Amino acid sequence: MHAEVLGRRDADTTADSDAPIGRFGNHRARDGSPGAPVGIDLDRPHAALVVGKRGYGKSYTLGVLAEEAARARGIAPVVVDPMGVFGGLAAEAADDPVPARVIDAPSVRADAIPPGRWPRLVGADPDGAVGALVWDAAAAADTLAEMRTVVGDAEAADDARRAADNRLRRAESWDVFDPDGLDAGSLAGGGATVLDCSGLDDAAANAVVAGVAAALYDGRVDRSDGLSSPETGTDSKTNTDPSRIDRLPWLFVDEAHVFFEGVAAAALRTILTRGRAPGVSLVTATQRPSALPSVAVSQSDLRIVHRLTAGPDVRALASADPAYLDGDVTDAMPTAPGEALVVDDTAEAVRTVAIRERDTPHGGASPRASSVSFPPTERCLGD
Repeated sequence: MHAEVLGRRDADTTADSDAPIGRFGNHRARDGSPGAPVGIDLDRPHAALVVGKRGYGKSYTLGVLAEEAARARGIAPVVVDPMGVFGGLAAEAADDPVPARVIDAPSVRADAIPPGRWPRLVGADPDGAVGALVWDAAAAADTLAEMRTVVGDAEAADDARRAADNRLRRAESWDVFDPDGLDAGSLAGGGATVLDCSGLDDAAANAVVAGVAAALYDGRVDRSDGLSSPETGTDSKTNTDPSRIDRLPWLFVDEAHVFFEGVAAAALRTILTRGRAPGVSLVTATQRPSALPSVAVSQSDLRIVHRLTAGPDVRALASADPAYLDGDVTDAMPTAPGEALVVDDTAEAVRTVAIRERDTPHGGASPRASSVSFPPTERCLGD
């Protein structure tokens, strides 16, 4: 039984006794011992932000939330793993298994990226001749191969066509574009889907996240209400896309600053600002909140703050301090790894929580030289 459920008002907790709740941790007692158990709401959509300096539990907390979302009914969790540390979600758990799978080579459709974002994706000026060619090709074609054909047949200067084709050929080498790439239906079959992007550079990983985020949002938009996606521009009266999904997507994005700085930013902003109505949740995590746009902080109804020491990062959070926080976030910030200050805008409350232990292996720990084994004949300097 949870003494408190983050992300809910007290009245909601009482009325919705059957609504899914995730195990999150325990209140921190004054003497430092674990207090009453704390849950987190998984019934309604949320925008959550997890921050903390290296080694204080940011990615660990993201893994705890992903474990709980994977076990909850009616939810489709998708974890963007840019560092290759969340594969443990698919490992065996002793008492309560976590339904999860890892996709080692995620791919999306080329037309999941809006045409106007293709020039930036491939490093071209959208106002220049090369960028204009890429933009036109993306608007006219559905696949990367077709885009290259459009560029080759375009009435343009030879050097512009060569440059545009070179950029598209480089994008082709990323191996993240496939006509049969991930869509909402393939991501919402139940259990967690971990997208291992650790082998991709930032541009390729941004393409995957942009495509996945747009697919999840579009998959939940009610076409009968005349809504359209700002990312794809699809209209409910003409769109026959069959990939509408019933489960509520939760998109978890580690190292979020990388994606808010790239072409995935627009799709993530759409979920932040418009995801509540269709039921799409976004949980972002970063060591550098100062590198995020202000909307990523201000639109988060749950802010989970581990230890931060860099001035710009602390100030980025302090700029969104709610009126119900006594003092400021700097004074209330915990100092021990695994502890977090949770700012809950739904309940208008601030809590210090000791995050529970992971049920599946955590891959985010740093290796240590002292753990390396040497042959008996090999000696280190100083021995």
